[in-house]
Amino acid sequence: MKIELAKTAGFCFGVRRAVDTVYQQAEGEGEKPIYTYGPIIHNAEVVKDLEQKGVRVLETEEELAAVTEGTVIIRSHGVPKKICDLMEEKGIRCVDATCPFVKKIHRIVAEESEKGAHIIIIGNPEHPEVVGISGWAKGEVTIIQTKEEAAAFQIPDPGQKVCVVSQTTFNYNKFKELVEIIEEKRYDINVLNTICSATKERQEEAYDIAKRVDAMIVIGDMRSSNTRKLFEICRNACADTYYIQTLDDLDMNQLRSVETVGITAGASTPNKIIEEVQNNVRKNF
Repeated sequence: MKIELAKTAGFCFGVRRAVDTVYQQAEGEGEKPIYTYGPIIHNAEVVKDLEQKGVRVLETEEELAAVTEGTVIIRSHGVPKKICDLMEEKGIRCVDATCPFVKKIHRIVAEESEKGAHIIIIGNPEHPEVVGISGWAKGEVTIIQTKEEAAAFQIPDPGQKVCVVSQTTFNYNKFKELVEIIEEKRYDINVLNTICSATKERQEEAYDIAKRVDAMIVIGDMRSSNTRKLFEICRNACADTYYIQTLDDLDMNQLRSVETVGITAGASTPNKIIEEVQNNVRKNF
């Protein structure tokens, strides 16, 4: 069997930076508690390992408000401005591990909304990154994820400026499709493609591999937005595409009759898991 591993599989720059930040803080703080506001990344294996090192996850604003000592680390997805303000008011030591590309969107949204623009975020309204981005707007925000939502979008004042940004891990082709629908409305629109270049490269490489293999394996946490999009992209190119979180989820019998297998992984998938899957597939065939 021939196995092709995507060069872009695994931790992206922002995720690696965030994870390294938590491990460094956990090693250097001694007895003081370490928290992350939300899971540092969408990967249960990484979160579990950090918990064993004493890092606790704060799930709600109420839990954050109850913190009296230690360090709170902002995860790679970022947080709304009100969360940063709360930590500053309480005097909580904060380490910001927000992905720099996400941080840039926060600045754009804050500045453009300050100028009076209506902000459109192309993305999943329930994703923590999108929740964080919308929390930096100082005026009206609309989150659009589907063609129907794009077609239905309208603003009361046709003369108002509109600024469009995207969730960094959104599907690039879907982003273009939604923007085209919005642009047909002839508003004064400023479109900023804020999809991370690493995300676009990962999606393009995954699609290219999936087109030429018999089976495709996509590795990542089930809650990972970018992995889910990778899976959708690969499945469109290769019918036998499998979404797994760890090696335990992979049924080797499904690969018995194939000659070529492609492997890719989401931005929050550790190399250890990718290597384990690759080595076991190779060993079994």
